[in-house]
Amino acid sequence: MKTYRKLYPQVWDFENLYLAYRKARKGKRGRPGAAAFEQVQEDELLALQDELRSFAYKPGAYHSFYIHDPKKRLISAAPFRDRVVHHALCRVIEPIWERRFIYDTYANRVEKGTHRALDRTTQFARGNSHFLQCDVRQFFPSIDHAILRSEFSRLIRDDGLLWLCDRILISGEGVLSDEYGMVWFPGDDLLAANRPRGLPIGNLTSQFWANVYLNGLDHFVKRELKCKAYVRYVDDFLLFSDDPEQLLMWREAIIEHLAGLRLTLHEERARVYATASGIPFLGFRLYPDHRRVKRRKVVHFRRKLRRLAGDYATGGVSFTQVDASVKGWVNHVRYADSWGLRRDVLGSIRL
Repeated sequence: MKTYRKLYPQVWDFENLYLAYRKARKGKRGRPGAAAFEQVQEDELLALQDELRSFAYKPGAYHSFYIHDPKKRLISAAPFRDRVVHHALCRVIEPIWERRFIYDTYANRVEKGTHRALDRTTQFARGNSHFLQCDVRQFFPSIDHAILRSEFSRLIRDDGLLWLCDRILISGEGVLSDEYGMVWFPGDDLLAANRPRGLPIGNLTSQFWANVYLNGLDHFVKRELKCKAYVRYVDDFLLFSDDPEQLLMWREAIIEHLAGLRLTLHEERARVYATASGIPFLGFRLYPDHRRVKRRKVVHFRRKLRRLAGDYATGGVSFTQVDASVKGWVNHVRYADSWGLRRDVLGSIRL
């Protein structure tokens, strides 16, 4: 197995930091943190370079807030300068794991994403009569730092780079502690409750490290279970087969494998269904020959559109903001059979 050394200087290389800054500010130039950084970008980048090179870098505090989309999630935003560091780190280490990821994991990867995951799921639905639907319980709050560190060390033999990964990991310790309900695994003692765990939802590093953490699961499903039709998007994944009993056996093997990662399934939801009944996945219900947008997604957008229309009428938002929101929704739901739905939803609002 190939290992990687002398990577850390690539992280604090000025060109890498500058390109990381450009990526971090994309779509965020009007926000206070990005705007303040941009005003003195060269000084800020040189300061970051010096801090990283001298091992003096200290991540700042997170700004946390809840969203409901549709379930309640705690989002933790790092200061802008830390997001620059996250991009600089990922630019160096992502290629190491990218070539080790399986084809059919779709979240937070270049040329993958939601719509390609939907297309692949439809393909598998057409070739298999049944599917097993799984999702990991309290995934981001449960990610165990010791297990993730061991995965880093398996491939990376660079103390500086591992130091930076550790700094970022430690900065997120406890951010999701209130979101985690203690799960006890065989062999645990009372000290297990104090194991450092959790990755802040919102970090670029967290999104990438989530794929690193579940990479072993992907290979287990493909290589050991020999499942040919498998799709994963973050912690939601589907296995397909014509044999329902085989899917149930795979379910038990996955539960056991996840325990080794200190993760658990939502077992009450991890069931086998006929593909003809529709596959609820990533905001859609997929059938072998067509797709629907999930009802709750439609209800959510109707409410949002009514609010936007009201705010526009009182001057609270501009037409450009309303137009951008509508175009974003249309671009998403066009991946379903939704022509009538779009006409109905958009026709109900007058600006």
